[in-house]
Amino acid sequence: MKKCFVLAVACLGLSALATIHGQTSSSSSAPTDPQIAMIAVTADNVDIEAGKLAAGKTSNQKVKEFAELMVRDHTSVNNQATALAKKLNVTPEESATSRKLKSDGDKLIKKLEGLSGAAFDKAYIDNEVSYHEAVIDVVNNTLIPNAKNAELKALLESAGPIFTSHLNHAKEAQASLR
Repeated sequence: MKKCFVLAVACLGLSALATIHGQTSSSSSAPTDPQIAMIAVTADNVDIEAGKLAAGKTSNQKVKEFAELMVRDHTSVNNQATALAKKLNVTPEESATSRKLKSDGDKLIKKLEGLSGAAFDKAYIDNEVSYHEAVIDVVNNTLIPNAKNAELKALLESAGPIFTSHLNHAKEAQASLR
């Protein structure tokens, strides 16, 4: 259960990550637990969609394996995160961040749909590397400090090895594209 909920946060878009960080840096409107939950669900859906697109478009085996891993992990996350939210009695709540994340995800998909071959592979994997690098910082410096529920906070704290694993896998695929 820990792995699945925490992975949900792993693929936040860079612009949405900046929004989250900005909420805590420049105002008192830090994300609440229900908003963190919605950010997680939205991030999962964006990464599932991008992963499905990548798995179907790429002919590069490393990119395909990575995309399939993202689809598999984040589909599982959505199923299990729903169960965790129910257990914690947390109803996900939209925020400017989750709406921005959805909008940015839609733009990413549109961009990726217009690419093919090596250009597609590079854009997809470069984006995934950036997601995972940025999320480690945001989880540690924004989401963990703002999570009020002890179980949610513990789940976020246990995310380090998972984020590192996805980042390393994405970097391995990225290196194979050079």
